[in-house]
Amino acid sequence: MNQAEPFSLKDCALIAIATGRKAVTLSELRDHICEVSADSIYHHFWSGLLGARFEEREFNNDFASWCRHHLREPVLAEQLSVIDPVELRDMEELRRELLDCIETRLDSSESVHWLRASRPFEFLRSQLVIFDTGKRLTQPEELAAVLPESATGTIFYHFIDARRRLADGSDDFRFWLAGFGEHYAELGRRLAAIDPFFSSLSQVRAEMARICQQCQEESQ
Repeated sequence: MNQAEPFSLKDCALIAIATGRKAVTLSELRDHICEVSADSIYHHFWSGLLGARFEEREFNNDFASWCRHHLREPVLAEQLSVIDPVELRDMEELRRELLDCIETRLDSSESVHWLRASRPFEFLRSQLVIFDTGKRLTQPEELAAVLPESATGTIFYHFIDARRRLADGSDDFRFWLAGFGEHYAELGRRLAAIDPFFSSLSQVRAEMARICQQCQEESQ
């Protein structure tokens, strides 16, 4: 079995930064989506997971929520709400998916061009602030015990944000497990099957811990 480097657990927070861009019509929203940085697209899809929430979000991205509640476009809102960034290669493909949905809606209805939102869509971008927790893992078996106690920011940084950092679109946990060879390949495959976008970070954390514990028990 190969010996991987110790896994350094990090925590993180997202700081929202205004871009100065605002849209009050669907055409303006489309035009800004064409030009904003990928960090802004990322923010409006993922930042809600790290925000404090006391109830489930009705929509999983800010574009869908704005279309429903401020532009009064429920049809488009539903279409935007089912876009899953996990299934797309990168932010540019996600941008194209957004634009395709919006363009299709604009082409299908003349009246939607004249709709004005009750509140502008304000484009933000995120800056990630990273903290070292001081925790180090040396063996994959430690994951089952450590994950339930980890902050949701740790899950976000290593399981979600890592997909932007790693060339193969993997996450930090699977990248680390690969260093141990085939022995933990099944654990990696089960973790890969988790889609974090339509769940809360606490739900993702619980599912990851359950899978790690299950694989550990099966290997004994």
